[in-house]
Amino acid sequence: MKGQMAMTLVYFLIFPGMLFTVVAGMLASWIDRKVTARVQWRVGPPLLQPWYDFLKLMGKEIVLPRGGSKLAFLGAPLVGLAGAGLAAGLLAAVSVNAGIAFTGDIIVLLYLLVLPSLAIILGGAASRNPLASVGASREMKLLLSYELPFILLMVVPIVKSGGQLSLAGLLSWQQAEGAFAWSLSGIIALVAAVLCMQAKLALVPFDQAEAETEIMGGALIEYSGAPLAVFKLTKAMMLVVVPWFLIVTLWGGFGNTLGSVLLGVVKYVVLLVVITLIRNTNPRLRIEHAMKFFWGPVTGLAILALILAFLGV
Repeated sequence: MKGQMAMTLVYFLIFPGMLFTVVAGMLASWIDRKVTARVQWRVGPPLLQPWYDFLKLMGKEIVLPRGGSKLAFLGAPLVGLAGAGLAAGLLAAVSVNAGIAFTGDIIVLLYLLVLPSLAIILGGAASRNPLASVGASREMKLLLSYELPFILLMVVPIVKSGGQLSLAGLLSWQQAEGAFAWSLSGIIALVAAVLCMQAKLALVPFDQAEAETEIMGGALIEYSGAPLAVFKLTKAMMLVVVPWFLIVTLWGGFGNTLGSVLLGVVKYVVLLVVITLIRNTNPRLRIEHAMKFFWGPVTGLAILALILAFLGV
């Protein structure tokens, strides 16, 4: 019993859990920056540049905004990091040992994946900077717009699997019947989920909350030093966690054999390339246009996928 608990902690905290997600997230952020640079005919950063940036920020002075809430300002980055870390640990533990799963863990993950966005809203509002308030307001509107279709899309695999509310149940069903993404409703759900993922990761064209060329960092404009480093680290981890979540729920997961794990890595690389291409081939949308996009076409796709799932298609 103790040995099983120890292994669960290893899965959750080290590999393939939180620590692994940090390393993989830094590598993914480097790939994203490198591809972006090559698209723009630049050389791009060296492999360890994300680590250099993180360590440099950790050594910088922390400047607190005058008149802001110090507790909320300094606590917000930790809230986001906790959400990303716990989501990574839960995904890792379930992916390695299905016995760790519990009924409703997919709902817990949906809540955890919201925390990084809530942290940005909290931090921007706590800084009392006008531009940060604009960024926090945009993040709040964006969150309300993409979460509706994203939750509807996560109901699709639940319906197709006959009401499975655990990640292990979804993975077992896909191992027996094939990935949800190979059905019509699953394909539609995966395409719409990728669009929601782009917004959840705050990447162009849905980076309205930061918008460096408009509001100079928006919600993060007052952050410096270690708190800013934590926000950057959380974003890097989310670059792994959110695609991982989509692969597990819609695309068959990673499996337990070497071949299936390698196939899962290929799936992840495909999603990473797709979001990088979207980022580099689209201009930033106005916040009202982004809201109309998610409440209109994307929600329509989610409802269509849900109807098809109920019909067994």
